[in-house]
Amino acid sequence: MLASPRASASRARGLLISYISAPSSRIVSNSNRNRASFRRGEEDTTKKNRSFISWTMSSEATPVSNGRALSKQAPLEAILFDIDGTLCDSDPIHFLAFRELLQQVGFNDGVPITEEFFSANISGGHNDDLARALFPDMDFEKAMKFMDDKEAFFRELAADQLKAVDGLHDLCRWIEARNLKRAAVTNAPRANAEMMLSLLGLTDFFPVLIIGSECARAKPFPDPYLKGMELIGASPEHTIIFEDSASGVRAGVAAGVPVIGLTTRNPEKVLNDAGASLLIKDFQDPKLLSVLEEIQLQPAVAKF
Repeated sequence: MLASPRASASRARGLLISYISAPSSRIVSNSNRNRASFRRGEEDTTKKNRSFISWTMSSEATPVSNGRALSKQAPLEAILFDIDGTLCDSDPIHFLAFRELLQQVGFNDGVPITEEFFSANISGGHNDDLARALFPDMDFEKAMKFMDDKEAFFRELAADQLKAVDGLHDLCRWIEARNLKRAAVTNAPRANAEMMLSLLGLTDFFPVLIIGSECARAKPFPDPYLKGMELIGASPEHTIIFEDSASGVRAGVAAGVPVIGLTTRNPEKVLNDAGASLLIKDFQDPKLLSVLEEIQLQPAVAKF
């Protein structure tokens, strides 16, 4: 039986501090400790699961181009943001919540998942798809109950640990000063998304919040970003998107919008391969302001 998320919170909070302060490269390098253990269980676990990597790289979900060049978006009218890993470095919190609860239910024969496994197979995914991929032989309602418990655990941990990505609030002031349209677009459950925006002090900054599960299809499909642009009256030709996951980058590119990828926790190659037009470390990255100012200063050009 799955223990109450609250019963594990104290232990997880103790581990959380080191993961939040760790550099993004640790996501890959720290996983060597458990990699052999996971491979021993691959035949029983991974082969039975529909490969999440294969799913996100399928021809249906993957865009055919990497979008327009950022410089062609002039004049810039709108900016859309993912939330998890983009506005805040929340992946370490999600990782610990998944690791703790997956171990409790005996996933992978009770061997804790690694950060590498989380990054490749879970990060950025939609809960419905994760439930099917992680528990292919489990009743779907039961699998979704696990996901609900995990989200409740995440919210408990995040309440006193969530922090904005460096430079976020300066960028928000830059956006407000130019009266740019904006929306938050996420695969997170609404309760998570609203809590994170509140903790970051951005509830009023975003007039529109789009939830993947409330669209016909969630990311990596373009539907959430298309809906966001529709609701704020923005066009792909004058919009840019900020994302941190391959799934989110593909969604933005498939919507016809160039995506700026944050290397918060995911490797640069993964984001590049997904079609990101520019990679930045955080919102203080000198490349970002330079690109934004260049777009703003350019006259509108004909789109071909």
